[in-house]
Amino acid sequence: MKPIFTLLLCWLALHTSAQSFQFAFVTDLHVGGATGADDLRRTVKDINANPNLKFVLLTGDLTEFGSDEELQLAKNIIDSLQKPWYAIPGNHDANWSESGSNTFKRVFKGESFSFEYGGFAFIATASGPNMRMGPGQVPREHLVWLDSTLNHLPNPKIPIIYINHYPQDASLNNWYDALDRVKKRNVQLFLCGHGHQNKVYDFEHIPGVMGRSNLRAKAEIGGYNIVTLTKNEAVFTEKTPGTDQLRSWATIPLYDHEFSKDTTHFPRPSYAVNEQYAQVKTLWQYQDNSDIGSGITVQNDLILCSNTNGLLYALDEKGQKKWSFQTAGKVYATPAANKKYAVIASSDRWVYAVNRKNGSLRWKYETGKAAVGSPVIYENAVYVGGSDGHFRAFDLKTGKVLWDFDGVKGFIVTKPLIYQNKIYFGCWANDFYALDLKTGKLVWKWNNGSPNRMYSPAACYPVGTNNRIFIVAPDRYMTALDAATGQVIWRKQNPDVRVRESMGLSTDGSLVYVKTMQGNVYGVSTTATAMELPWKAEVQLDYEICPTAIVEKDGVVYVPGNSGLLTAIDRQTGQTRWQHKLSNALVSGITPLGRGKVLVSTMDGKVTCLQAN
Repeated sequence: MKPIFTLLLCWLALHTSAQSFQFAFVTDLHVGGATGADDLRRTVKDINANPNLKFVLLTGDLTEFGSDEELQLAKNIIDSLQKPWYAIPGNHDANWSESGSNTFKRVFKGESFSFEYGGFAFIATASGPNMRMGPGQVPREHLVWLDSTLNHLPNPKIPIIYINHYPQDASLNNWYDALDRVKKRNVQLFLCGHGHQNKVYDFEHIPGVMGRSNLRAKAEIGGYNIVTLTKNEAVFTEKTPGTDQLRSWATIPLYDHEFSKDTTHFPRPSYAVNEQYAQVKTLWQYQDNSDIGSGITVQNDLILCSNTNGLLYALDEKGQKKWSFQTAGKVYATPAANKKYAVIASSDRWVYAVNRKNGSLRWKYETGKAAVGSPVIYENAVYVGGSDGHFRAFDLKTGKVLWDFDGVKGFIVTKPLIYQNKIYFGCWANDFYALDLKTGKLVWKWNNGSPNRMYSPAACYPVGTNNRIFIVAPDRYMTALDAATGQVIWRKQNPDVRVRESMGLSTDGSLVYVKTMQGNVYGVSTTATAMELPWKAEVQLDYEICPTAIVEKDGVVYVPGNSGLLTAIDRQTGQTRWQHKLSNALVSGITPLGRGKVLVSTMDGKVTCLQAN
């Protein structure tokens, strides 16, 4: 009797004709987690031992936390592959990236890929969410790249296999943008990860396949998929590395779906709310070719913005670009500005100060790693934290370092708070700091006690009032700290009020606005000895994880949404004044201008000026 492994190889051979080929489909490696590196090493060894595999697709979440160390470790292990490989990032590689996703791009030579093999075109895009918690989103620049790639295919009818880390459904904010593009061509199959299971989908009549995670999870050994591709079908076989275990679990027919003839109406985001609140008008809208993961700063007659193509730029009051300044890395920081200077931190490791009126460089300072936190200007100094363990103060005019605190354990993405002659900020290492504003000396440090870095009070913009500092975090706790000592006044995780990272201070300082994951908006008392909720908005939003700050101006509370919805709430009554859907991407910044006018940035590269009458 033949060994089982020999019989299985014979079975595979029956499915592998002269015109077919095989490749490895590996996803959700999570190197940096408990077993990620060991599981990947075992898979690499197994792939190398299989001469039938022509290449390897790595479809996201290569690391657990997106740190430089984890990315380099993953790359070192992947480099042991003796076959061509192609990789894209997932949400774990992008959302918590200390490098603003630059390290992935540098180490893996890009965030997208396109190649042809065996008569098929393999095309992959990234998914985010990049540096701002929210649903996934194919970056704006990747959609521009996808357009170009599809337009330059040598054979416009070549069968396409499209790849993204996320399933192509509402878990990806702009799933339709990518699908509408590939459906104009001969797309026959879609591959993804993210869900850590083998599963077959139908994405608007495109057959979709999710692959299992490479992690062992509760088993002794992890696993991956071998895909056998012929002209007519794709056969998916799960392989347990280092063993003879093979399990064929899906066969997908491949053919030209002729989507140009498909008249099926598929769901798209609804903008009907804009008709309901017709008193809100778009005065103008600027469309960037890159994502905007930052807020907007208005100084005098200029609107200052930044994008993930590394630009700091200025728009005039009508949305026309006046000048731009190019950095060498993605920018996720909101610019800081006064009458003379605009300051930005870039993931290229530099902090830049430019002339606010024309964008000419005044000074720059190189940090040890990427800088993805937002700077703040106070009097004649600018303050900014980086990913190199440092928080610095610079002379605004000269760029001279006034002080340098080098005791930050994690990296900084927040906009720091200046309050009572101290500067406050959190980092992605569960720590929250208070430094003396003049000297940079540590006044106090608080740790939330969580063993999980993803629960850090790092993304929220802290607020201060009544001698207290308020923070929220992904662990669903809200915390009130004594501003002078860092002692906990109260700390609450309310199962009915699942706060996350979005918060803001009322103009009178009596309330801290918070947005819950259930889509409720509350006002938390700033004077009570426990978490009290004296104010609640009447609005009921959908599931909400957008971390962008809530802002109040002229009696209106502006609440950001993770799918492009801006909600304006009456401060006195809690009633909704209006809502407006700007896009289907995360609202990344809100800047009220007064008299019903407000500027809003969204992650898909839009800057919109609204007027509510």
